[in-house]
Amino acid sequence: MKVAVLDIKGKETGRSVELSDDVFAIEPNEHAIYLDVKQYLAHQRQGTHKAKERAEIAGSTRKIKKQKGTGTARAGSIKSPVFRGGGRIFGPRPKDYTQKLNKNMKRLARKSALSLKSKEQSLVVVEDFNFEAPKTKDFVKFLSSLGIENKKSLIVLGDSNNNVYLSSRNLERSEVVTNSGLNTYKIVNATSLVLTESALEGIESNLKK
Repeated sequence: MKVAVLDIKGKETGRSVELSDDVFAIEPNEHAIYLDVKQYLAHQRQGTHKAKERAEIAGSTRKIKKQKGTGTARAGSIKSPVFRGGGRIFGPRPKDYTQKLNKNMKRLARKSALSLKSKEQSLVVVEDFNFEAPKTKDFVKFLSSLGIENKKSLIVLGDSNNNVYLSSRNLERSEVVTNSGLNTYKIVNATSLVLTESALEGIESNLKK
């Protein structure tokens, strides 16, 4: 599958690149995408949630009133969950949300996500570019030239570029990553996927293994 290479102004350079069918034209496996996205979101959780139960509350251990003759329910401890300031019943405890997923499944998920973007024609290839200085205005101009300024976009670079990254950081609907930081969640979460030529080479070399 051939795709035209655009410049920073959104115009065709006269060159085109061949997208690998092994990466951008496979039959998408939606279950693999689901598993990889679920793992990514689970790994965003710290799992440090904790509430004190009645055994952990600081307070007196004396019986707060006599057993009988008060006309109300019996009560033994001020730390009981039925009282204000008492422990919590079945409160949250620290938990490890780590999920295991083998490398082949993660690779299949990324290929499936890229194939979906290619099938939906939501994938654009641009030549490698740089800004002289970090300016949000320049980055917005770049997005406008591609017609994606109002869409949720993901720009994938071959190598880290501080000027491009800092120019995009103030935009809520746009994100810049390197090809090594690309994952299934970020691909499916974006409406438009923009790859630089060097990023395309890196993605294909990583996923063809």
